[in-house]
Amino acid sequence: MRSQLVVSLSGIGTRTTDRCAELAAELDRRHVPLSLLVAPRELGGAQDWVRTRTGDGDALVLHGLGHRRLPAHEAGLLLTGARRAMEVLGLDADCFAPKRSIASPGTLAALRRHRFSLCADAVAVRDLRTGTAQAGRVHALGERVESLRCFALVYSAARTARRGGLVRIAVDAADLDRVGPRQAVLDAVDVALQHGAQPTTYVRLPSPRRAAAA
Repeated sequence: MRSQLVVSLSGIGTRTTDRCAELAAELDRRHVPLSLLVAPRELGGAQDWVRTRTGDGDALVLHGLGHRRLPAHEAGLLLTGARRAMEVLGLDADCFAPKRSIASPGTLAALRRHRFSLCADAVAVRDLRTGTAQAGRVHALGERVESLRCFALVYSAARTARRGGLVRIAVDAADLDRVGPRQAVLDAVDVALQHGAQPTTYVRLPSPRRAAAA
């Protein structure tokens, strides 16, 4: 079974647009699209760049609601506000990624009511229409010593791709201003590609791969 590769980018905003654009250019050379995790109230002047990127094939993902125990009613109110903020920016997304960890049952229920199709949390990509999920942990730089976290990112991506799993590389734009983490992201992408991973986005992730019960 061929591995799939999804690279997501969060922390997109006015101050990080140049760094985001540099990463996107490097990935374009590798024919790897981005899944853009957008928090509308943090986007600022980066909205034009996001529109351009999504028009060229990158995926748009609403990013937010980080509390693991968030009840459905509160999650629904927050989603309503976030969608209105996206509409003001001329953006629309039916894919969602929580800012931290696993989406709460309340968040998943609210997402279904708001007709979202996917939820990509820390451990799986969940198809909200069918109730199925594809297991796959996010590989990110994390909070460890820089040299260790860079090594761990590349190693984890290689191991997952070699086993035919879903390789999910999560990039925070705040990490892209340092050479080590930036190069580690590109090395992780390269090693996944070398092991035959197929580049895609959360929106275009093949449905047959989401085979486990959510």
